[in-house]
Amino acid sequence: MVDIATRVWNHKWKIDPIVRSLIDTDFYKLLMCQSVLRNHPDTRVTFSLINRTNSVRLAEIVDEGELREQLDHIRSLTLSRGESTWLRGNTFYGKRQMFRPDFMAWFENLSLPPYDLKRRDGQFELTFEGAWPEVMLWEIPALSVLMELRSRAVTRNFGKFELEVLYARAMTRTWEKVETLRDLKGLAIADFGTRRRHSFLWQDWCVQAMTEGLGNAFVGTSNCLIAKDRDLEAIGTNAHELPMVYAALADSDQELAKAPYQVLADWQEEHDGNLRIILPDTYGTENFLKNAPDWLVGWTGIRVDSGDPVRGAEVAIEWWKSRGEDPSKKLVIFSDGLDVNMIADLHARFASETRVSFGWGTMVTNDFRGLVKDDRLAPFSLVCKAVSANGRPTVKLSDNPRKAIGPKKEVTRYKRVFGVGEQETVEIVV
Repeated sequence: MVDIATRVWNHKWKIDPIVRSLIDTDFYKLLMCQSVLRNHPDTRVTFSLINRTNSVRLAEIVDEGELREQLDHIRSLTLSRGESTWLRGNTFYGKRQMFRPDFMAWFENLSLPPYDLKRRDGQFELTFEGAWPEVMLWEIPALSVLMELRSRAVTRNFGKFELEVLYARAMTRTWEKVETLRDLKGLAIADFGTRRRHSFLWQDWCVQAMTEGLGNAFVGTSNCLIAKDRDLEAIGTNAHELPMVYAALADSDQELAKAPYQVLADWQEEHDGNLRIILPDTYGTENFLKNAPDWLVGWTGIRVDSGDPVRGAEVAIEWWKSRGEDPSKKLVIFSDGLDVNMIADLHARFASETRVSFGWGTMVTNDFRGLVKDDRLAPFSLVCKAVSANGRPTVKLSDNPRKAIGPKKEVTRYKRVFGVGEQETVEIVV
């Protein structure tokens, strides 16, 4: 096992690049990229960094030269032979050859496109523009770099013993969480923590801790590189990015209303089984389900990723019942701002009604709250989103208005088209 404190101490000699592989990313990104390459290879998009936690002034914490160095390193990465072999030959979700030969040929020759970096009002303006299949792969590594550079900046002047104590405390906290979770009968939980991790080494340590401490209850990790290196299941399906871009490409209100379902129609052409998970909250869960075509009812499950998670699961269960489906045979995946108490409460509330699973993110891979002076290592909410497609702005409404993205005029239009009224505001944890 890696001596993390020593490696962090040695960061002064730059022995660890933050992102060390093109597959140091989330599995759903590669699945979505394959779909985009088939259906929208020529769509032009812009992705932008959005710091929802204004109090964390990244450009005053992170050195711009170091950031550029790490981003330039990512641009130099290409898929290795071993990584290609793993993607081509491994079994994912019980399926051989998940990735098509044409996608693999494209991916094996990919280098990520250029970036644009500016500073404004204590924050970085980081944007990526170009063909959708290429640009979308910047999201996860860009977030990983900024999160870890912030961690490195905070700990830069720590002594070796101070680092030893810091990581000992963080390890103890993580293991106590694992001990709490392993008492939950029938638990199924995965690591979803790549995008806001404290560091790569820390995420890898947390995955090893969950593997040992949770046994079969730990079902895998979203991080492809860690899944490969630790012989774990790579976990993930799709994200809000797809309906956001499809909606922006719509030429009328009628096409806009159909866009979220067209995303899933395209997805269904490629995937079956447990990959058929509905993410319904991009433009409001309740109306999405109310207007959903009958063929979606047969899908495996629903991911609850914003708003009140209890209400989200209740809506899903009510929808399945109203369409003649048995909720006990369906899957509800919770993935928004989870920590052990919430996981335990949701498991107790719904495990008898439906199959329940959890995607555990920031609070496992970046919970350093209260461990340093002024809480400078506390996690914060940083995202990198598609903000335009073919020159048109994208919009995300979410089930939590604090997560809404897009120009005010377009947000108003989308609310009208999708029948979204007043929404309950929920504090964004991460």
